[in-house]
Amino acid sequence: MLNRIRQPFNVSSVALAAAAAALDDPQHVERTVAVATSERGRLSAVLRERGFWVAPSAGNFLLLHIGSQAAAVYQRLLHAGIIVRPVANYGLGEYLRVSLGTIADNERFLAALPGAMQHA
Repeated sequence: MLNRIRQPFNVSSVALAAAAAALDDPQHVERTVAVATSERGRLSAVLRERGFWVAPSAGNFLLLHIGSQAAAVYQRLLHAGIIVRPVANYGLGEYLRVSLGTIADNERFLAALPGAMQHA
């Protein structure tokens, strides 16, 4: 029952306290924003070079046009341990929402995407 009313992306009180502490550390915030900004531009450029359409973004995620096989690509990536978000519930069935992660996380996504596309 609780899972039916739980908000998406809910966090524990411990995680909330850690997030509040991180926000109180200006150097941490500055480094995090710098990495996210850099990775957003790098990931967008790599994906565009690979022929994907990527929506302009100022956030910590990219909206990536996959095409009619978006649901299958989502499942293949999930099976590979890479979590992206399908956005069909927003009327965007051919797109995936890709959250920016660490450089290593983003590299794993970029490495797994061709295989997920090929086998979709």
